[in-house]
Amino acid sequence: MLQPTKPLLSLARIAQMNLGFLGLQFSFGLQQSNIGPIYRYLGADEASMPLLWLAGPMTGLIVQPIVGAMSDRTVSRLGRRTPYFLVGAVLCSIALFAMPYSPTLWVAASLLWILDAANNITMEPYRAYVSDRLAEPQQPTGFLTQSAFTGLAQTLSYLAPTIFVLLGMNPDLVDANGIPHITRLAFAIGAILSISTIVWSVWRVPELPLSAEAIAAMRAQPRGAGAIARELIDAIRAMPRPMRQLALAMFFQWYGMFCYWQYAVFSLSRAFCGDTGAAAVRDATLVNGRLGGFYNAVAFFAALALVPLTRRIGARWGHALCMMAGGAAMIALPGIGREAWAYLPMLGIGVAWASLMGSPYILLASAIPPERTGVYMGIFNMFIVLPMLIQSVTMPFLYRPALGGDPRHVLMLAGGALLAAAVATLLVRAPGGGARERARLAAG
Repeated sequence: MLQPTKPLLSLARIAQMNLGFLGLQFSFGLQQSNIGPIYRYLGADEASMPLLWLAGPMTGLIVQPIVGAMSDRTVSRLGRRTPYFLVGAVLCSIALFAMPYSPTLWVAASLLWILDAANNITMEPYRAYVSDRLAEPQQPTGFLTQSAFTGLAQTLSYLAPTIFVLLGMNPDLVDANGIPHITRLAFAIGAILSISTIVWSVWRVPELPLSAEAIAAMRAQPRGAGAIARELIDAIRAMPRPMRQLALAMFFQWYGMFCYWQYAVFSLSRAFCGDTGAAAVRDATLVNGRLGGFYNAVAFFAALALVPLTRRIGARWGHALCMMAGGAAMIALPGIGREAWAYLPMLGIGVAWASLMGSPYILLASAIPPERTGVYMGIFNMFIVLPMLIQSVTMPFLYRPALGGDPRHVLMLAGGALLAAAVATLLVRAPGGGARERARLAAG
């Protein structure tokens, strides 16, 4: 055993240990809602837009498995995972401050690579930290608390520009490159949150100390790039069957979500304004911020509701139902021409987003050996970034020939992908079957 017996934590302590997800996901929310418009202001074409989003999947594919494996064998005064939290948070803050001041498209794309690399350095060690710190009956609560903070953080990040407008800022006040000042302020707040919330979490709920035997065993492990590569290859070969089964569901759900984030603003611009010019995109960005804030607020409350629901019917069925709701909502959204009615499908998207950020990790955590949590959490992220990578490469070829150059059709494709993810989720078999899973969750 790498860790001593884990004490049960109060809900307040579980919330504090996951507060860092507020800053981390505020950053992701800013990317989801603003990167596409920033690229458009700087002259990007709609069809080539996905190629400019390659930073996320590429850095995730490279960084997260390596960092996960490294954190499994890290011994430091701060702990196994904490050094990665802090380094990632500092780099993320720097990139967030700089992003809205990008003078050219290539500068913005370069900063996105740094920002995504920083977030990826933090992400999977943070997931592993929850498994390390919480006893198994409390892990579902821990992961769904992360999901709740994801909903809260992204609600705030999506709504930030609209809040600034309500406070009196001019949404049409832009710099020489067309980037609104309200966008700059939102990114500055994200930079502050990124570092401050991570520091609070690791200060208030530090990692559990390892035993002397565990430290000696970790230090005896081979070091260097070759050792990490062998560890990754060995872990992939020994991957538990439920983790392999999750791959198909993860492919469909993340392909769909990446389609949605890239083209939601442009779909709304086309549906509400009839075009995707700069002025229409600015208006649609504010609308998307309000809609995104609403669906992330739904995700916050849905994540809390998923705790008892998951105990009752299991993570597999709960996640499949949520994917169905999200898929139907994305298919319906492009046909809505008024903002007031567009909030209805946001209910389904919010429920899907809440489950997506928590339920797969519940299924995963019970299937992987605890001493390899970091490396398997990093490998599991490949199931997220590979669909994003495939989407980024294939969408430029699909956008005009297959989808008619209409961003609304991309959202309908996204909805179909989430429905396929629901079916694939039901094919996953947890260790010991669904009855064992429900019994384990009920113990929490």
